[in-house]
Formats: sequence, structure tokens, C-alpha cells
Amino acid sequence: MAGQSNAAPVIIKRKKVIQGGGHHGGAWKVAYADFVTAMMAFFLLMWLLNATTEKQRKGISDYFNPTIPVNRISGGGDGAFGGNSVFSEETMAYTGTGAREQKSAAAADAAGRQTGEGAAGAADGRSELEDVEKALLARGGESNTMERMLRHVVTRVTDEGLVIEIFDIDTAPLFQGETDRPEPVTLAIANLLSEVLNLTTNEIAVNGHLRSFPVTLIDNPVWNLSATRAQAMRAMLETAGIGADRMQRISGYADRKPATADPAAIRNNRLEIILLRRNR
Repeated sequence: MAGQSNAAPVIIKRKKVIQGGGHHGGAWKVAYADFVTAMMAFFLLMWLLNATTEKQRKGISDYFNPTIPVNRISGGGDGAFGGNSVFSEETMAYTGTGAREQKSAAAADAAGRQTGEGAAGAADGRSELEDVEKALLARGGESNTMERMLRHVVTRVTDEGLVIEIFDIDTAPLFQGETDRPEPVTLAIANLLSEVLNLTTNEIAVNGHLRSFPVTLIDNPVWNLSATRAQAMRAMLETAGIGADRMQRISGYADRKPATADPAAIRNNRLEIILLRRNR
């Protein structure tokens, strides 16, 4: 049977049911992750500011600075090695002496290419000086007498060698008055020094220093007295067992190199016994 031409059209409506509100997309997760990352970076920054020194913070800043140069010295090129390569020394023109031989030893040392023998010798020399220094300072805990004696002594390692400085204390001078006659404490220090200095065979220098005297003195004794006291210490060391052939230099510096801001202070009355480095 044919369909009716006047029948009403059928309209089907489908309703979309939303349960629980849905997730509303994932953009909020990205924003939350960015927030957590920023907070972590902030707290890490606060911790670094509290736990590092100024020098360490400068190093961290330089590490993350993209404009910091690898080579701060211009070498005619824009590369990391200033125009050179790691093979530049091998490829330089050979003229009979060669680029390698033209480099001075000082330049090679400055570049960190010190020979193994030289580096080992320098390390051994410093080790010897430090061993002597430790042996001397370790005597301080042996007795009260030794402790009082070592009040007069300070040490330091310099480019010249191990400097052992003995000096006057207000209540305990090293010499009698303005003479070169040693007090008993000076003789005891000389005996102690002979024991520790004989741990090596390095040469020795002795320097004498004095405080400044009033300028009104007609005959200022600082030059002669500083030299004679240095000679007296040399004689005491040799008597205590130091070989005379190890004495390289005896000097009197008068009041020209004060140890304190006040040139007239008693602390400037002192002797320096220097255990010289082997390459000096």
C-alpha cells in the first residue's frame, strides 16, 4: 500500500547526557605543572643563596651565562681556542729550532705543561719543608717548658723556603739588653732547631732584624747589632749540630723590615732562620 502523502515527518531528538561535569579539557594540568616547576626553581634558588659562598655563586652564574667566553684572550680567531687548534703545535712550520723548542720553560709552566721531573722535584721540596715545619710545631705539646719556648716561634713557607722566625717577647727577650749575648731560651731554641733542621740537608740562611731606635742617637747600633745577632745564631746552630757547609747566607737588615706597624715595637727584634729550597 502506498504511503500517505500528507503524513507528518518523524523528528528524532538525541539528548547528550553529561555525567560528573567531565574533565573540561587538560589545559589546567599544564598550568599546574608550570606552577610547580616555578616553585621548585624558586625554593632551589633560595637554598643556593643560603648554602653557597659568593665565589661559588659567581661560578654558578658564569656556568649558566651563555655569553661567557671559553677563551678570554683574543688570538686572531673566533673559535674556542682563539684561532688555534689542539694540533696547532704539531702543524707549525719547522725552521730548524721548531715551535716546540722556541717556547720558554716559563711559558710552558704557565700553560700547565711542566715536565714530570720538574713537578715531582717541586712537590718533593715542598713536602720536605712541610715535614720540618710539622716536626717543629709538634714539639709544643711535649711539656710546659717547650710550650713557653715555642711562644717565640712562628713559621711560614715562602718562595724562598721555610722561614722560622724567633722574636722577642716583652717579658722574655732573646738576648741580654742591646747585645749579642743569648739568653738561655735562645740557646734552647737553637738546640731544638738543630734537631728539626737536620731532618733535611737543605742549605740555611740567617737574617737579623731589630726595632727602630730613637733618631737622636749619635751612634745607631741597628746595623752592627742585627748582623752580630745573626752571626751568634749561626754559631749556636753549628754548635748544636748543624753542619757549617749548610750555611749559605748571614744577613743583618737593621730596622729596615719591621714586622709590625710600629717600627719601635719590641716584636721587631727577631731572627729568621730560613731552610732554603733546593733549587735556590
